[in-house]
Amino acid sequence: MKSVWKWILISLGVLIVIIIGVSWYFANNWKPLVEQKLKDVIHNSTNGLYTLTYDDLDLNLALGNVTLKNAHLIPDSAVYAKLVLAKEAPNNQFNIKLDALKIRRFGLMNILTNKKLSINTIILENADIHLVNEYHAYNDTISTKPKKTLYESVQDVLSSISVKDIKIDNFKFKFTKLADGKSSDILLDSVNINIHDVLLDETSINDSSRLFYTKMVDIHVPKFAYEMPDDIYKASFEDLRLNTQKKNLLLTRVSYAPKMSKANFFKTKNQNVTMAVMNFDTVRIDNIDLKQLLDNQITVAKSVQLKSGAVSLYNDKRFRKVPKNKIGNSPHQQLMKMKSLLSIDTVYVDDVDILYGEFSAKYNQEGIITFNHATGILTNVTNDSLRLSKDKFMRADLTAKIMKSGTLKAQFGFDMLSKTGFYTYKGSLGPMQATAYNKILRPLLNVEIASGNVKSVRFDMQGTDTKNWGDFRFDYDNLKIKLLNEPDAEKKSSKKVISFIVNNIIINDSNPDANEVYHTGKINYTRNPQHTFFKTLWQSLLEGIKQCAGISPEREARLMGAAKDVKNASKETQGALKKTGSFIKGIFKKNDKEEK
Repeated sequence: MKSVWKWILISLGVLIVIIIGVSWYFANNWKPLVEQKLKDVIHNSTNGLYTLTYDDLDLNLALGNVTLKNAHLIPDSAVYAKLVLAKEAPNNQFNIKLDALKIRRFGLMNILTNKKLSINTIILENADIHLVNEYHAYNDTISTKPKKTLYESVQDVLSSISVKDIKIDNFKFKFTKLADGKSSDILLDSVNINIHDVLLDETSINDSSRLFYTKMVDIHVPKFAYEMPDDIYKASFEDLRLNTQKKNLLLTRVSYAPKMSKANFFKTKNQNVTMAVMNFDTVRIDNIDLKQLLDNQITVAKSVQLKSGAVSLYNDKRFRKVPKNKIGNSPHQQLMKMKSLLSIDTVYVDDVDILYGEFSAKYNQEGIITFNHATGILTNVTNDSLRLSKDKFMRADLTAKIMKSGTLKAQFGFDMLSKTGFYTYKGSLGPMQATAYNKILRPLLNVEIASGNVKSVRFDMQGTDTKNWGDFRFDYDNLKIKLLNEPDAEKKSSKKVISFIVNNIIINDSNPDANEVYHTGKINYTRNPQHTFFKTLWQSLLEGIKQCAGISPEREARLMGAAKDVKNASKETQGALKKTGSFIKGIFKKNDKEEK
């Protein structure tokens, strides 16, 4: 028995020696051939644009392993310049450095007999990838010259290439965009990419289940931050995950905000422009067409979810606002002006807080209004004219709590193809205490609501670039307004008189009023061209509030005339009446210079 095992072991030993010897022979004799073939494939597949250098090629045919040490794929600038002159240069150039490129378990016999390269795993160690993008207009035109596919570039050497897995861990990525003689960079660090089931043959390019010959690409990018070219804002996220098989993109802790404090922002801008701060815990895009996005910069997706976020907008009236015509800049019109195509079936808004803050130059305070826990959906979010020919309306159905109190429900309809910017909006506001609005009234107008019960608000409106019109209903009771005191005693006294006049003469304390007359708003508001879309909405609804509170244009005119024509009243009363007129203007007809 021992002799049998002895011969078995001897035979195995001899076999191993033979395999090692043959592998050593082929490795040493095939190495120059492999190196030359590798260079030929890269040269032919890139029209001579790239060359590959490396310190050493370790080839183990017995195990089917190849290792390139300190590999470097370098674009040839002279070749690129020639391609530019011939209008054949791609928009993108790659410069790739690797500590090691490891190919594991490739089938030698399949290469020799069938010209098919089958690889189990490719590993890129410590990759450093630099992508340079330079736009060339000719790449947007349809070329009459057929472009060579990647398979056509390698088919003379191999009939097919298949790779089970490609792993790229902790690599650095730099994106440089060249435009108008300037460059801007985006840097990514510690990126991980796993690629599964790569197939390159004569049919795989037409396989709809593959993205660029792959069945699945999984990308993980941690901790990204990018300073915008304006040197004011910074965009960042905590984590990004993209899976091409599931067709979804997930970002966490997304932020877009100035790099500086609010005070420094307005000092830097030196004018009253809106400062925006946006933060979202989660942004998720599902069923995204990645091929359209990468090939044509077209964003097509089934849905987008914005979850647990905050959007804050600020203005500071201590700084000058440059007059600008806002006609044609409504949200749906801005979407239609986008250069790239966008088509999203549904946008889900889930628990987003919205805040508007304004700093008063007159009272040196900031007033705010909030829309808390906003939820809802936007549908048919697109600027695709073909899709809009079937349904031209983008719609929004949103719910929020105003000042953490009354429930606001609003539905918008935007005619995306309208030449006049037509849109509709209707909604309702549930019961709340009117005193909640003091956070914006007190700092901006030096007035507060002493009491008031808002029972309900309902509105049904339409609008264009120039007008807003519709119906408004406002049910309330026990409304009392108080004008706040200013430092000197004379004004303190007059404020009490004005408050009395406002509460007892100007504004109805309820609707229906004391005579059981129910007041409705019939709005026909002409837009100030310098007002934004959202300010126009507010001004048109304010017209409805005024009418429901009994402040008709005729009543305003009579009160203004009374303040001017009073003759027999005391000086204090005369002053109070004049201040009442100013108060009416201040609250209900704010000076255009202040509003702009």
